[in-house]
Amino acid sequence: MTARKVQLMKVEELPVGAGREVEADGVSIAVFRLPNGKVYALRNGSPYRNSPLVEGIVSGEYVYCSLYNWKISLATGEVQKPDDGRVQTYPIEIQDGYVYITL
Repeated sequence: MTARKVQLMKVEELPVGAGREVEADGVSIAVFRLPNGKVYALRNGSPYRNSPLVEGIVSGEYVYCSLYNWKISLATGEVQKPDDGRVQTYPIEIQDGYVYITL
């Protein structure tokens, strides 16, 4: 399958310091905008029992799983030790005030 860029929303529609759920190609994706302006996208499910990351607490460049408190890097999707796992991340591009994701 060829990678393609999909427009999600205007940047201003993303809450700062929290997640927003979007669906693209039938996949639930959590999109986060940080106070420093960076935007990240991850599959909306933690590696442990698939709990929704969009409901997690954002701290720095990490999101804490709302059900199990796993600390997950927004940049890499890596779960911080001693827990183990990884969440699918998606490249983000901001263009003309809109957020695009590459699938």
